[in-house]
Order: sequence, then C-alpha cells, then structure tokens
Amino acid sequence: MALIEEKAAAIPAPRGKKSKFLRSLGPGLISGAADDDPSGIGTYSQAGAQLGFGISWTMLLAYPLMVAIQEISALIGRTTGHGIAGNIRRHYSGSLLHVIVALLFIANAINIGADLAAMADALKMLIGGPLLLYVVLFGVACVVAQIVMRYPLYVSILKWTTLSLFAYVAALLAIKVPWGEALHGLLVPHIELSSTFATTLVALLGTTISPYLFFWQASQEAEDERIDPDESPLLDAPEQGPEAIRRIRCDTLVGMAFSNVIAIAIMITTAATLHANGVTDIETSSQAAEALRPIAGNFAFVIFALGIIGTGMLAVPVLAGSSAYAVGEMLRWRVGLARLAKDAPAFYGVLAVATLVGIGLNMTPIDPIKALYWSAVVNGVVAVPVMVITMMMVANRKVMGDFRVHGGLWALGWVSTGAMGLCVLGMVATWIF
Repeated sequence: MALIEEKAAAIPAPRGKKSKFLRSLGPGLISGAADDDPSGIGTYSQAGAQLGFGISWTMLLAYPLMVAIQEISALIGRTTGHGIAGNIRRHYSGSLLHVIVALLFIANAINIGADLAAMADALKMLIGGPLLLYVVLFGVACVVAQIVMRYPLYVSILKWTTLSLFAYVAALLAIKVPWGEALHGLLVPHIELSSTFATTLVALLGTTISPYLFFWQASQEAEDERIDPDESPLLDAPEQGPEAIRRIRCDTLVGMAFSNVIAIAIMITTAATLHANGVTDIETSSQAAEALRPIAGNFAFVIFALGIIGTGMLAVPVLAGSSAYAVGEMLRWRVGLARLAKDAPAFYGVLAVATLVGIGLNMTPIDPIKALYWSAVVNGVVAVPVMVITMMMVANRKVMGDFRVHGGLWALGWVSTGAMGLCVLGMVATWIF
C-alpha cells in the first residue's frame, strides 16, 4: 500500500464551488476528449470532406448513446471496484474475454501508431525535421510520463490537455461558414443508400463509441476509488452511492458533450472548406490540415496542426492505458497508474509494449494511417459484443448488487447497443448487395 500511496500522493485541492465542479470532472472528461484523437480527427475530417454538412447530424444522435454507455461503464467500475475486463473474468466466459482483449489490443496498437504518425506529421509540417524521430519522441514521452509522474499530477495534466481541443473551435471561427446550410445538416438527418455513407457512419460511431473508452473510464473509476481512503466500492459502501452517481453523470454528460462539440466543429470546418472546394480525398488529420492552408489560410492550418499534437498527447496514453488495464485485469495482475512501476511491472510492460508496437508500425511497410479507417470500422464491430455483455453486467444483481441499472438509462444503453448493431449490419449489407 505504501508503494501506491507514494505515487498517488494527494495534491492539495483548491476550495470553492467552481473548483469542486472542476474536480468532479475526471474519467468522463478525459474519455470524451481522448475520443477526439488524431485518428478521430481524421475520420471526422474525412466525413466532412466527403459528405459535406449532411453528415454532422450523426453527432447529435451519437451524444445520448455515448453518454449512456460511458455512464454505465463508469458505474460498473465505481460500484465493483474493478474494470470491465475484471468483471467479465469474474462473471462470464474467459474465452470471450480473451478474444475481446486481443482485438482491443490490436485495434489500440494500430490506433496508437496512426496517432503518433499524425502527431509527427503535424510537427514536421510546422517546423520540418525527421518524421520517424518525432514518432519515437512522442511515443517515449507518453510512456515515460505515465510511469514516472505521480498519479494526481498526471491526471491533472490530462485534464488541462483537453483544452487543446479548443483549437478546432478557433479553426472554425477563422473560416467563412454558410451557417444556414451547416445548421440544416446538423439538425435535419440526411441518409444516403450507399456503401460510402454506411461505412462512414460505422466508422464515425466506431470512433465516437469505442471499446477502449469503455475499458478506460470503468478502470479509472475503480482506480480513483482505490487510492482514495475515503471511498470504497459501492457494493461495500452503498451510502456513497447517491453522490458518486451524481458525479459520474455530470462528468460523463460534460465529457461527451465536449467530445461531440469538437467533432461537429471539425466536420463543419472541413465541409465548409474542403468539400465546398471539391477536396474530398482526405485520409488523415494531417492531410486535412495541409489541405486547409490554401483554402482557409495559415492561421486555420497552424491551429489545426497544433490541435493534432495536443490531442495525440492525450489520446495515446488513454489507448495504451486501456490496453494495460484490460490485459492486466484479464490475467489477474496488479494494475493501476497510481502504482509504482516496480509494484506493477507487468501492467506497465503492456502499456509500454502497446506504445512500442505503435511506434514500430511506422518503421515497417505497413501503413498505420491506411489501416486506421478500417480500424475504426473494426472498433465499431467489436463494440457490439462488448456493449451487449456490458449491458448484461450492469443489470445483473450478482455484479452490481442494489446498484444495478434499470429504467431510462438501461433502455438508452440498449438503444445504443442496437444502433451500433444495426449500423454494422447495414454496412455489411451494402458490401454484399
């Protein structure tokens, strides 16, 4: 315990209602912001460039679905004191868990590789220099920070890093937008019966409703509870339930709203500039930034590029961390960023390996950027069984005790699961027919 306390030593917190609200924002805010990683920015940019304003309405649809499944994931972690992988291991099929975690690790490693490549490419566009060196430096910096920093300080840095996402609001304000068309596309659903539209829709949902975010938020809730001497799993301390549930709901509502506002800003920016000027072949966030320069000017280009670097520094640790939590919980290891590396060497080893694999992908003939779009599609497909088993867990008294979820949140969670399943089926149908 002393080893945990050494890395998790508390940082004095400021007082006041405003600071209390800010302190209540944690796993949900970080999960929402990490959702807008460089690969997500690439997917949103591609959607806006290809389909224009008519695709942005999907973010309004996704918001309540994201909130439901992320809040449910957080409740599982806070109630049981274990992440999603740990609860699947305790209550469900071990074989299913091995398949899910393996796919999660692979998808996350590809995502890390693509995010590092996008960050390095953005920095190279801004100042020049060797691309691979930047990939290595960004990757190593993310791993070292997670290993050596005290947990409260590290979480605080992640929270402040979320501010980098406002770069995309600045980029939006720097261009001329036909707001009538933009609001029509945002508020009036437009559906095309094409494989491009269906695949893009699944990629968007696979980017916004991602398995690694379920695992991360649940594990972070369990982690925060474990290191706080005044908190216990809700199964052991039910009196803490009302306050914990209110905090989780506020955290998740704010975090997912933040995520979707930024996604909409990116879509409108690329629709108003790239799509409007016939630039529809965008595969990465860096390509989107470069394409913006002759159309929207240097300011929009620089802001877009800086945002890629900032969001990458937030997302890569979350991707690697979610892999480490999932593998560690599956194999009954000691897990947690609040632990010292010597206290949880296997956990940090997985975290480092996931990042190193991402770095390595940039040094092979495999192009992680080209694999990224399909990685988002795979995330959408993998999300369905993860969401089904998560919904089963949260309604199971053996797992959740008196805190099992029912009513509106339970129904919305199943709507989210069904929507993801229907999108995947629709995508497959367009491929076949």
